[in-house]
Amino acid sequence: MIKTESKLFQELSQLIEQSKAQVISYANSVLTTLFWQVGKRINEHILQNKRAEYGKQIVPTLSAQLEKAYGRNFTEKNVRRMMQFAEQFTDIEIVVTMSRQLTWSHFLILIPLKSLEQKMFYAELSANERWSVRELRKQIETKAFERTEIANNQLIKSNNIPANTLKDPYIFDFLGLKNDYVEKDLESAILRELEQFILEIGKGFAFVERQKRMIIDGEDYHLDLLFYHRKLKRLVAIDLKIGKFQAKDKGQMELYLKWLNRYEKQEGEENPIGIILCAETSREQVELLELHKDGIMVAEYWTELPPKKELEAKLHQALIEAREIIERRKLL
Repeated sequence: MIKTESKLFQELSQLIEQSKAQVISYANSVLTTLFWQVGKRINEHILQNKRAEYGKQIVPTLSAQLEKAYGRNFTEKNVRRMMQFAEQFTDIEIVVTMSRQLTWSHFLILIPLKSLEQKMFYAELSANERWSVRELRKQIETKAFERTEIANNQLIKSNNIPANTLKDPYIFDFLGLKNDYVEKDLESAILRELEQFILEIGKGFAFVERQKRMIIDGEDYHLDLLFYHRKLKRLVAIDLKIGKFQAKDKGQMELYLKWLNRYEKQEGEENPIGIILCAETSREQVELLELHKDGIMVAEYWTELPPKKELEAKLHQALIEAREIIERRKLL
């Protein structure tokens, strides 16, 4: 009897908690949509009057009235954010859809970003991967958009790996590695911090095996890490290199992928893909080898997050190089 009552209590608790979550989500969506509507209406009113001075005067006056009547959500600072929000996210249907998964606090972080492309990139990832506000801020600080763009440029003609799936470089500052680490240390640190590692490489990766053994012509070969990507429906082989990428690394990864394709691929799965993670890439070699045609991606990993200006400079240079490669491909 006691067991039955306990089970009933657990079921009812689950129903109540689910309903509470739905109520919170609905209330957040309604509030975010309201803020968009308020911002849009004020923008339209100012535009109709066609006087910049009028806009400067009406916002402080109007926000003071709204704050007095409806509370601190409508301070002048917040009202101006609502105006920016409506100006930058012009499609109400997109706003309503995103507001079901993103809070107003998420949007406040997105508003200052320079381009709409960046805003939508982070908004969609936040929604799909259910990032907290803290995680969204971290992804922006570590330039996930720019790093994904660099990877996309390498994979632009790949039929195996969709855009916005991978990054280059990856930042593994959470591994706590010392300067004299070896590949085994890197592999062990990744497995120790597997949750953080998957958060950095992207949602959808599920860990399968470390040091995957492959017997070829009677010899043992070992792949560092094997993952499965649920969305891509394919195995993902990851080979770790503590040095600079070398052309011979391609042949090794190709061998791993062909073995996995023959002996490990299940019915309904796509062909396996490979990621070679190196301490330093070699962009010209990667370009000449056309690794993307074989479903292979080469990416750098950094074990320390550089200072903001240094990070921006490095990624800016990498983007220039990646775009130059794309332009050269167009001439071929």
